[in-house]
Parts: sequence; C-alpha cells; structure tokens
Amino acid sequence: MEIVAIVTVLILIEYWIISVLVGMAREKAGVKAPAMQGAPEFERISRIQINTLEQLIVFLPAMWLFAFYLHAMIAAGLGVLFVIARIIYCRAYLREPSARGPGFAIGQIAQATLMLGGLVGAILTMLK
Repeated sequence: MEIVAIVTVLILIEYWIISVLVGMAREKAGVKAPAMQGAPEFERISRIQINTLEQLIVFLPAMWLFAFYLHAMIAAGLGVLFVIARIIYCRAYLREPSARGPGFAIGQIAQATLMLGGLVGAILTMLK
C-alpha cells in the first residue's frame, strides 16, 4: 500500500503546484481576492484548480478502495495515469480551453476504472 501512498502524495503535490500557479496568476493579473474574474490566463488556471479539486473528491477514495480490495500496484498505476492526465489537461487548458478533452477523458477512464474496481472488490469480499 506504500505505493498508493506515494501516488497520493504525487497528486497532492500536483494540486499544490496548481494552487501556487493560481496565486501567481492572480498577482500578475492584478485580480484581488475574493474576485474570481479577470484576465483570461488567471481564469483558466483558476478553473484548472477548481476542476482538479472536483476530481480529487472522487479519485482519492476510489484509488484507495481499489488498492484495498483488489490490487495496490494496479491502483497506483491508474493513479499515475490520472496524474499524467491532469498534466495533459492543464497544459491543454492553458493553451486553449476547448483542447482539454483528451486529458479529461484519460483521467475519467482511470477514475471510472478505480471506482468500479473498488465496488466490485468490495462486493466480492462481502460475498466470501
């Protein structure tokens, strides 16, 4: 399970970096808190941060459930795929928001696999 903990820290570091980028963009664009609108560059990175947070609410418990009930190494591999997908998503969204689809789709596939695997693993364990 240590590998799943490592991947958990990686996604948290990724989210932390995005948060720092939001702060830097806010400062550069002169967007004073609590305002959430301003320069398009600020709004894009802000949306990336919010979208990533929304995904983490599902991703983290799904990865841990999959690891607990099925297989930690596969859960970690899907977790790394999710981390990479969020990087692809972020880079694409910063360039052109309409190009974010592939990164989003890859992340959703990883996330859905983790959720379904956790559910199936829990059901199979319950039926034993």
